[in-house]
Amino acid sequence: MTQPTPARRLDEFKPDARFAWCVTGSGHMIEESIDLALRLPACDLFLSRAGEEVLPLYGWPVKKLRERFKVFRDNSASSVPVGMLYNGDYHTVVIAPATSNTVAKCALGISDTLPTNLFAQAGKQCVPGIVFACDTAPSVITQTPREWVEVRPRAIEFENVERLARIEYTTVARTLDDLKAALDRRLSDLKLAWNTLSS
Repeated sequence: MTQPTPARRLDEFKPDARFAWCVTGSGHMIEESIDLALRLPACDLFLSRAGEEVLPLYGWPVKKLRERFKVFRDNSASSVPVGMLYNGDYHTVVIAPATSNTVAKCALGISDTLPTNLFAQAGKQCVPGIVFACDTAPSVITQTPREWVEVRPRAIEFENVERLARIEYTTVARTLDDLKAALDRRLSDLKLAWNTLSS
């Protein structure tokens, strides 16, 4: 069996390389995820079409996001922004929060949205990816724009999370604490620190 190529060395990225943070159509922990993205030292947002629809429901329309981030929208069939990965512009790809649909696509190698395309191409470039999967517990209490609801993921969702966790260069975060810890480790690897400015 062929062994995977080691993850890219830090000197293979541009000195001003950034985090590529992808948002999909999940509202689960979306506000907390955006808060973490705001605290990263250099971070651009990549929105799926579903993510672009959901974010305003939680107080983050694209116009407001653009006050804090460079924002890329999923408006081209070939996901043109993905090319920046090949230029060394991004040292890490984060998908947070990731719907069960996005997790399944990433786990099966399907790349037909901007986030899934970024994830796939990051892997092909040996760039680390962090995926905050939403459906990881038998019962999940999540906030919709109007109320709190209980979600009970199916066995197939759990199987896809485990399948995703076996993909090279991928860290799966199953909780918000996991996501924060994975970002802590990546910042340490990059010799970077969280922003101390409040969001």
